[in-house]
Parts: sequence; structure tokens; C-alpha cells
Amino acid sequence: MGNQVMPREQLGICAEGNLHSVYLMFNANDGVEDQLRPSIANVAQYIYELTDQYADSAFNGFVGIGANFWDTFYPEARPALLKPFPAMNEGNRDAPAMEYDLFIHIRCDRYDILHLVANEINQMFEDLVELVDEDRGFRFMDSRDLTGFVDGTENPKGRHRQQVALVGDEDEAFFSGSYVHVQKYMHNLSKWNRLPLKKQEDIFGRTKVDDIEYESEEKPLTSHTKRVNLKDPHGNSLEILRQSMPYGSIRQQGLMFISVCRTPDNFEAMLRSMVHGDGHGNHDHLMQFTKALTGSSFFVPSLDFLTQFDDAYTPVFGNKQAMPLHCFFI
Repeated sequence: MGNQVMPREQLGICAEGNLHSVYLMFNANDGVEDQLRPSIANVAQYIYELTDQYADSAFNGFVGIGANFWDTFYPEARPALLKPFPAMNEGNRDAPAMEYDLFIHIRCDRYDILHLVANEINQMFEDLVELVDEDRGFRFMDSRDLTGFVDGTENPKGRHRQQVALVGDEDEAFFSGSYVHVQKYMHNLSKWNRLPLKKQEDIFGRTKVDDIEYESEEKPLTSHTKRVNLKDPHGNSLEILRQSMPYGSIRQQGLMFISVCRTPDNFEAMLRSMVHGDGHGNHDHLMQFTKALTGSSFFVPSLDFLTQFDDAYTPVFGNKQAMPLHCFFI
């Protein structure tokens, strides 16, 4: 990037875990691109500012633009590797695609703040979009999935999170952006909980209580960790940063799986390994106990990319970003 100022990443991409989350999936109404572009910029700026305002409850978030909507929205430039969700199916293993135009991801350690901000964002978009899906996530025990196993154990730590998650010099126009894939998995917990502990551990490839990964030679080829811990031809690990959380109610519950990465290829390779296996019939046996309901592909540009469009249109709240919340939290 030479001596240029680095574009600011949207802070929810690499944030550490939270207690609560809200996921909002929107589709744009027809012909609103010119008004929606600055409206999105305002929402992204608003989320960015609230990160400081509610630092004590670790508020963070990001705005993602759907792969299929990108060209309508920003026809001048496209992230080099952006493509639709890689839908896959084999046997009883299904990874369907369900694309949305916009994804708003907000997280916080206070549920009330999240609820207010979600309402606020919905109002900021006014009549420009339709809210198609809404889910609310939560931390379960010590960052476990509802299966009882720790989730995200392999996540990169510290500054390495940025190195894995954010686009670099390879695509300068989209520096500090990220490729995001979202799948809503519904677990069959009654079926899962009938399994003996050792069988569950073999399916994950790690111990349940103390979260110790099996030695490589002890891992079944059908275990989840075996299927997703992949290497490139040079022996380097294919890494993603997982920002997943459990979601749901008694009626429907599971994992909101969210992969963020500087390339979409790593996620696609993992999904292929889970669904299609290794070419010798070894696929991910965890998929016998959970079902992907959705699959969506987004790009989360830098804040600076989005806010270059924020002057053309004044939203309902004008320049009063964050004002409506002050009356609640003075």
C-alpha cells in the first residue's frame, strides 16, 4: 500500500467473541440502489462509532454485501474472488445456497443494546429493503456449540486473525475487506444426545469435556477435524476465522456458522471435504446430525470503501448517528 493510509476494516470481522449476537438478512427493493448505497455507508459508520460508545460491553459488527447483488450495487469495481455460495449435495449431505443482498452482523455483551441497535438499523434502511431473516445468537457455556463441543478452537489468535481474515495487497482496491460465508445449521440434538460419549468424540476428533484434539493417527478419516483441517499443496494450513455462535429456540436450534477470510477458497475447500469427502468415501459424519438450511456469500468491504458513498443522500436520522440510543443509556 506504499505510504497510503490503510483503509479501516469493519471491526466485527476480527473481533473476539461476545455473549450475544443479532443476524439480519435483507433484500433490496427494486431500483433503490442510489439511495441504498449511502444508507449502507451510514449504517456501517454508525456500527463503527457504537464500537467506541459501547466499548464496555464490547459492541462490534459489520455490513456485508451479497455476492449476487454486488454488481448492481457497486458496478465500478468488484472484489477479485467474489462469487456465489458454492452449493453442494451428495447422498444425504446438503449445503444449499440461499443468497441475500445484505447481511448485518452485530454482537455485544448486552442483549438490550443489540436489540435497540437492530431496531435502529432497520429504521435507517426505511423502505429501501425487506428484512427476510433474523436470528439471535448466544454464547453457550464456555464458547461451546449446542453439541457440547468447544467451537472455534482452531481460530487464529492475536494479529494473526487480521492476516487470515483481511484482504491484503493482492487486491488493493479491497484492502481490509473480507470474504464471508454464512450457513445456518439446524442440529438434531435428540439424535445426537443418544450417542455414547466416545462416539461423539470420534465424530469430532477431539475430547468433549477438556477439548483435546486427537493425535493425527488416531483421528477417524470421517471426523470433523480431519475433514476441515486442510493443507495447500505447499503444506500450509488452509485457515479461516470462525465467527460462529449457537442460535435459536427449543423449536429450532443449531449453529450460525460464519467464516471470514481473505479468500473464499479456503471455506469452499473445507465444505467440499465435509460434503464430498476425500475421494475415498470419507465425508464428515457430523453432517448426519446437523442440516444446513442456508448458504450465503458476502463481501465485507472496508469502512472507507463504503463511506465514499455517504454524501449523496441524507437518511431519516441525518447526522444524528447514535443519538436515539443516548436517551436510553445516559
